[in-house]
Amino acid sequence: MTRRTPTVFDRTAWPDSLLASALAPSRQAVPWLEDLGERPERPRLGGDVDADLVVVGGGLTGLWTAVRAKRRDPGRRVVLLEAKRIGWAASGRNGGFCDASLTHGADNGRARWPEEIETLERLGLENLAGFERDLTELGVDAEFERVGGLDVATEEHQLEWLDEMASEPGRHRVSALGARALVDSPTYLGGVVTSGESLALVHPGKLSEGLAAAAESLGVEVYEHSPATGLEREGERMRVTTSHGRVLADRVALATNVFPSLLTRDRLMTVPVYDYALMTEPLSAAQRESIGWEGRQGLGDVANQFHYYRLTSDNRILFGGYDAVYFAGGRVREEYEDRPASFRKLASHFFTTFPQLEGLHFAHRWAGPIDSSTRFCAYVRLARDGRVAAALGFTGLGVGASRFAAEVMLDRLDGIATERTETRMMRELPPPFPPEPIASMGIQATRWSLDQADHRGGRRNLILRTLDALGLGFDS
Repeated sequence: MTRRTPTVFDRTAWPDSLLASALAPSRQAVPWLEDLGERPERPRLGGDVDADLVVVGGGLTGLWTAVRAKRRDPGRRVVLLEAKRIGWAASGRNGGFCDASLTHGADNGRARWPEEIETLERLGLENLAGFERDLTELGVDAEFERVGGLDVATEEHQLEWLDEMASEPGRHRVSALGARALVDSPTYLGGVVTSGESLALVHPGKLSEGLAAAAESLGVEVYEHSPATGLEREGERMRVTTSHGRVLADRVALATNVFPSLLTRDRLMTVPVYDYALMTEPLSAAQRESIGWEGRQGLGDVANQFHYYRLTSDNRILFGGYDAVYFAGGRVREEYEDRPASFRKLASHFFTTFPQLEGLHFAHRWAGPIDSSTRFCAYVRLARDGRVAAALGFTGLGVGASRFAAEVMLDRLDGIATERTETRMMRELPPPFPPEPIASMGIQATRWSLDQADHRGGRRNLILRTLDALGLGFDS
């Protein structure tokens, strides 16, 4: 049996007292939404409304769908229904990494759609440019920064992975010294720099609220506290029902993310995977100087169980990832968001990454589910004789891809064949997850195998090799 070798994050043991002290001031809250201050609540749908297009879901995919629909056709009547508040779920609590990749990274795209990866990468870059252009033209201040990224190796076996990554356009390899000259961490053994052409950072709360305001300025009718409970055909149109009203529309766009779809067929296409994150208090000038990070890049390590981290505009550090937790039964529950073990683990890994910041406190801790699909990236499909479109399965890399999925949904609902809609990626559906309890057993076995791979020089066991051969997976 291969010996399980501790990783750098296992080898450094931080005292429980230090971790408890660092976490003590933290609130279980999403800082991006707190940054917005008091927001006026939008009305709840009441009575019957007629529309050309009804969008279900007020996250980024739904907001982009509404905005792009009105920009394409200002005369189109668009209604958006949000179950709670704009941006309250994944769209307002993510890390704010706005990646050009539509395929959850070039490796995943190349493995699944090798004949069209160049097209998909070009479409991704064009989409990111359109994303930025729309924000500028609509006056949305989402703190959009084309700062690029730095992916780092923290174990020797990961250096070979960096060499492969560096062969991709817009990326170049740096040594351990080169990586530490950019951001100073003793854990870095090397890195790959990604240009700002391919990666930007945003403020998720400001992005969500800004898109909602832009949608309203274009004439979209936005209703909050209006969860859709039913979807039925009514003659040649579709009826979406809420607890207090109904929308009769020609077309429906479903952007419900991890929550149960109004289309039964989609309910096995994704599973909820919980992601955990911390944010520090603002760094002092001395603390900031001790880590460098002058380029403000988005950072991540390249392990199977990876971390992602970034600076905010006021020099707080967001540090998340590593634990990707699937709870048996595949349910979405608020109580899953407070998992002390995950927060302690993140705090320990944070100080292993930046030991010079010992004594820094965390101000926020939070978590939430991601809609993970077996192919790691979103799909779009039509239903009900072309009257309904759905986009799901972003698997944690959906900030930039949400706009692309919105465009594909609109193309298909409008009956337009475009380069986007004709890609095999957008024509194919991912294999569904099996029903419970098989899903729980398979996912837990996969999580265990990924952890083992990180501790055994990256070597993938029979479970992972089989999943690779079948084009299946589990990720966040």
